[in-house]
Amino acid sequence: MKKMIVLLLAVLHLNAEEIYATFDVKAEKSASLAFSSSGIVGEMKVDIGSVVKKDELLAELLNDDIEAMVEVSKVALKYAQSDYERQKKVQQHINVSLFESYAYKYDNAKVQLKYQDALLEKTYLRAPFDGIITAKHIEVGDVVSGQMITEVYDIQSLKARKLILKFDQKYHKKVKVGDSFKYKVDGDDTLYTGTIYKIYPTIDSRSRKMLAEVKAERFPVGLFGDGYITVK
Repeated sequence: MKKMIVLLLAVLHLNAEEIYATFDVKAEKSASLAFSSSGIVGEMKVDIGSVVKKDELLAELLNDDIEAMVEVSKVALKYAQSDYERQKKVQQHINVSLFESYAYKYDNAKVQLKYQDALLEKTYLRAPFDGIITAKHIEVGDVVSGQMITEVYDIQSLKARKLILKFDQKYHKKVKVGDSFKYKVDGDDTLYTGTIYKIYPTIDSRSRKMLAEVKAERFPVGLFGDGYITVK
């Protein structure tokens, strides 16, 4: 039985073809973060190299005026709700239009609070995913505009990486998702193995190369290397 397995593996190996590919190391996730609102930067809570969690607060604009409006809206909602509930108890004994006016004021107060909360949230900049801060572009006191995007931080995934493979276009029918990729990173003699999980549907018109992706971990972003794709 063992001999049959060895023989089968030998046959598969003979039928396999190796295709040379180069690659660059990219972060699995990366983003340039900016405020969607205008204002003055009031606080920067993290710096380059900070490891952050998804939804963690990274920076905020000066927002005392909006916080005050939120509190005003809460008070207005409290009184509008109280008036509405009081009128609801005697609804059968009052004019319909009068009751509807109280209902409208109550609904409007809820909408106004929701609106002010949304404005306040826009003064906060939060991490879109778990990652590490790789660049900081502004400082406390800088003015930002929601109309002209001002980048605040760059963030990338902490460990997850992807290798962007480039190989000759003539192999576009041979390379498939699931093919094995054995490779070395520049400056490292270790032989690593990965699996192609994505193939780009277009060919680069300048280099005449096709692109594919292989998942990896921990390599510094920006490294490069090469290896061989094993196709059957």
